[in-house]
Amino acid sequence: MTRKPLCLLATVALGLLGPAAGAQATPDHFGPTIHHGNHGASQARLDRVRAATSSFRMLVVAKAAGYGLLKDKDGIACIDNPGVGAMGYHYVNRAHMADGVLDVRRPELLVYVRTRHGLRLGAVEYFKADADQKISTNTDRPSLFGRRFDGPMLGHEPGMPIHYDLHVWLYQRNPAGLFATWNPSVRCPGSHR
Repeated sequence: MTRKPLCLLATVALGLLGPAAGAQATPDHFGPTIHHGNHGASQARLDRVRAATSSFRMLVVAKAAGYGLLKDKDGIACIDNPGVGAMGYHYVNRAHMADGVLDVRRPELLVYVRTRHGLRLGAVEYFKADADQKISTNTDRPSLFGRRFDGPMLGHEPGMPIHYDLHVWLYQRNPAGLFATWNPSVRCPGSHR
C-alpha cells in the first residue's frame, strides 16, 4: 500500500501552532534527499544527544516523559515512502514543540522503528515552525550539528504550518546518511518495497 509521506505533525500543528494560511499537503515534499556523513557534526554534541535520549530506547520511558504517538488522518502511524525508505513511528513531545526552543538534548520528536522485538528508537527529530509562514523565504532556517534543517516545507496536512525539520539517525544506521529524512533500511508493516 502506498502511503502519502508525512512527518505526522498535523495533530500538533493544529493544536499548538495554529493554522497556516494556504498550507496544503504535498505528496513529494521530501523527495529522495540523500545526505551522507555527519556534515561536520560535533561528536561531542551528538554524544550529548545520546546521553539525553538513550533512556528513550524504552518506549515506556518516552511516554512517561510526555512523548505520544502521532497518526495521520487515515490512522496510519508508520510512515514510509516506497522506493526511498521509511521514517517509522513518530512520538512527539507537545511541550517541546510548543516552546519553540531548539535544544539538542530535548528533541521535539522521537522516531521508532519496528523490529522483531517490538519498537526500538531509531532517530531523534527536531522541528521548528517557519516564522513568516512564507515558503519563498528561509531567513530563519535553523541549524544544529553544523547541518541546516530541511525546508521550509509546506504542511503535510491541511492546517499544518510551513516548517523546517531535521532527522538524526543516532540509534538506527541509515545508509542514506546520519541526517537523511528517509532510511532505506527501515520498513513499515505491509510495505511492498
